[in-house]
Amino acid sequence: MSQHGPWFIKESDDVYVDPFINVRVDQVVRPDGRDGQHVVVRMKPGVCVLAIDDEDNVHLTREFHYGVGRYSLEAVSGGIDPGEEADTTAKRELAEELGLVADHWEAIGSVDPFTTIVVSPTKTYIARGLTKTTSSPEGTELIETVVMPLPEAVGLVNSGEITHAPTCVLILQAMMKSNSSSIRIETD
Repeated sequence: MSQHGPWFIKESDDVYVDPFINVRVDQVVRPDGRDGQHVVVRMKPGVCVLAIDDEDNVHLTREFHYGVGRYSLEAVSGGIDPGEEADTTAKRELAEELGLVADHWEAIGSVDPFTTIVVSPTKTYIARGLTKTTSSPEGTELIETVVMPLPEAVGLVNSGEITHAPTCVLILQAMMKSNSSSIRIETD
């Protein structure tokens, strides 16, 4: 038996594994001392990139996502291939999905989109100094590019029209950075 925070894992069984996901069922002793079961879904680690042009417009993707069964407005996102660095993935995904190359990259941090059952660490970036290149989306991706002012994107986060968690975090962080850079501190 191994300790996992206030839980104890008696036994683990991988019930499904593919290149993108691993579903594990743990037989546990819960924090209250009772026996139980807990499922953990591990997804391939990924990146999310918010591209912002010189006019403070954000460049987003709009595409149908099979899992949620609807179109979603998002920053560029993708999985980190085995042996690939997150920075390399971010640059590759920006070029593939939006046909953009960025001169300036800022690594913002990491987001855990859902922490109870799903393990899906996502490294976040803001890309600036954009130039066009040829896009090359994967065969499963029918991507529409959507460009809008950053404050409009914030409004879509606040209204619930943008729901992709890493995108929401990046848009709000970009707006906070934009607001803090315009604040002037006067001294005597």
